[in-house]
Amino acid sequence: MRVLITGGSGLIGRHLVQRVLKAGGRPVVVSRHSDLLRRKRESREYEVVQGDVGVPGRWQEAVDGCDAVVNLAGHNLFAERWSAQVKRKIRDSRVYGSEHVAAAIASARSRPQVLVQGSAIGFYGPHGDEELDETSPSGSDFLASVCREWEEASASVEALGVRRAIIRTGVVLAPGEGALKVMTPIFKFAGAPVGGGGGMGPATGQQWMSWIHIDDIAGIFQLALDNPAATGPINGTAPDPARNADFSRALSKTLRKPYTPWRFFVPIGPPDPLLRLMLGEVADVIAKGQKVLPTKALALGYHFQHPDLAEALQDVFKPRPVPQPIPPAPTASRAGSHH
Repeated sequence: MRVLITGGSGLIGRHLVQRVLKAGGRPVVVSRHSDLLRRKRESREYEVVQGDVGVPGRWQEAVDGCDAVVNLAGHNLFAERWSAQVKRKIRDSRVYGSEHVAAAIASARSRPQVLVQGSAIGFYGPHGDEELDETSPSGSDFLASVCREWEEASASVEALGVRRAIIRTGVVLAPGEGALKVMTPIFKFAGAPVGGGGGMGPATGQQWMSWIHIDDIAGIFQLALDNPAATGPINGTAPDPARNADFSRALSKTLRKPYTPWRFFVPIGPPDPLLRLMLGEVADVIAKGQKVLPTKALALGYHFQHPDLAEALQDVFKPRPVPQPIPPAPTASRAGSHH
């Protein structure tokens, strides 16, 4: 299976590329920074195409002849403090990118059979304790409107007979990236609930966090590629969402190492307005939540590798081998020498 992946150098994209390779597939990664990507050791295993999905270009020709497309392109929510300009970038990178992917599929002589469209559980907006599945309605806040437009932007491929699955991703647990990149520094010395307070009162962490291990979100994307029954929205979350206070306690315990008695957990955290002052509007991604269940993924037979939060966090923070640098290319004189 030849799979074109936009956003293939991002968090989910990198892990999905490796899954496709292990399954015997041939990934084609579209990247704005193709030269930098080609210098990485792992990129030797797949094709890299130069292109910015946010604008039409030659990259669209690479869709022709692919069996599948995975559209993950979009500005990183946690990359910088949200301003009006950054919010526009978050929205436009997703909506325009999806429109251009759909246009590339429409113009391809040999069209892919499936488009796996990225989205997020922000689609639902905050819902308190209500359990949400793929049939639940969209919210009305900024992220909900972005997700709604994001999903709608590629809907036209369905009229072409292309199967379309939409993965609404939850809070991805991965070392040093995404939400944990924001949360981990707060837990270096003391763990506490993050968000879920009211007004200027302390945070109690009663909001729900619909989390998922990076291995499982990549697995659900792979499921959407392989399973002909995978159509429409599919929630990319673990089957056991946690309240933020419980998540915070588990994270604090995971980070606690021997001989560090000063690291502890307290039952209240900084008020939401203070968190927003520190992090900006992106704090709402953590401070507000929803209880999202992976109803369709389970119905399609997906088996979670990390359904337990404590185990998932332990796996995320376990020591990993340091990548070895790529050896320098031989010089012309050395390459031609036989001595």
